[in-house]
Amino acid sequence: MRSIGVLIFPDFQLLDAAGPIAAFEIAGRIAPGAYRIETVSKAGGGVASSSGVALHSRAFDADDRFDTLLVSGGEGTRGPAVCSQTLDWVRGVSATARRTASVCSGAYVLAEAGLLDGRRATTHWGRTDHFRRCYPAVKLEPDCIYIHDGPVWTSAGISAGIDLALAMIGEDLGEEIARRTAQQLVVYHRRPGGQSQFSALLEMEGGGRFDGLLTWIRENLQLALTVPALAEQAKMSERTFLRAFSAEVGVTPAKAVERLRLEAARALLESQPLRIEDVALEVGFGDSERMRRAFLRGFGQPPQTLRRTSSAALSGGGPSL
Repeated sequence: MRSIGVLIFPDFQLLDAAGPIAAFEIAGRIAPGAYRIETVSKAGGGVASSSGVALHSRAFDADDRFDTLLVSGGEGTRGPAVCSQTLDWVRGVSATARRTASVCSGAYVLAEAGLLDGRRATTHWGRTDHFRRCYPAVKLEPDCIYIHDGPVWTSAGISAGIDLALAMIGEDLGEEIARRTAQQLVVYHRRPGGQSQFSALLEMEGGGRFDGLLTWIRENLQLALTVPALAEQAKMSERTFLRAFSAEVGVTPAKAVERLRLEAARALLESQPLRIEDVALEVGFGDSERMRRAFLRGFGQPPQTLRRTSSAALSGGGPSL
């Protein structure tokens, strides 16, 4: 039986703790005896989340030993991140644990404890700039859902904690158990760790008249999505379409198409064993060199490097160079 210790604190984010707990609990029902889960806190007793809903916990102890320590995040992270007693406990438990993990801003606690120095890590995209300023020794990769660097795992915001837990379940019990757990949770099985935290479509949509067109573009990436073709789909003249689209969406039609193609290509590279050339054709880039140039503009790295980095995030190794 693998013991899971989930550290909570006043004003923690409820789903940061409850999401992974639910995943481990369901996996334990599918594979009886696989996990024992405890919520722990500095003082013990009921601990109120930022929503006001409380979870019961026991007070942590210097003699605690867990197979996996998971630190939740939330607005209350500032407290444990400056509490010497909590940081000492995290270091002590981490020293004997098989793995230590954080969800969302729980990465601040791991960073303050010195557990992320020199390691690749991620956290919620909204905290990227601040985290980088505070912890320059951490190799922050803000556009990942979760990262596995040796015995230390970190994940992005809130629901990404479920992806993190499913990856751990897959490592512990095999992908079939992880898949069945995801089915019970009614979630995608399972988003690759290196998958972007962002959705290009959601960023560009704003409840305007081009939302339907953007969805159509994403569903028809293999077509020749020229301005005349898009203007015809929008039932507008080319001149009016170009001016209105750029003003309302915030980017030109060409840039919008490129961003959606990049997102689709990245997802395929991270989840499918397809050749780079086949991915380029699948999403409408036409050839691998055109896609490579777009990747350099959009991600600052070519498709081959991104694929290796994504594989490393899942396997626990560093990126191949």
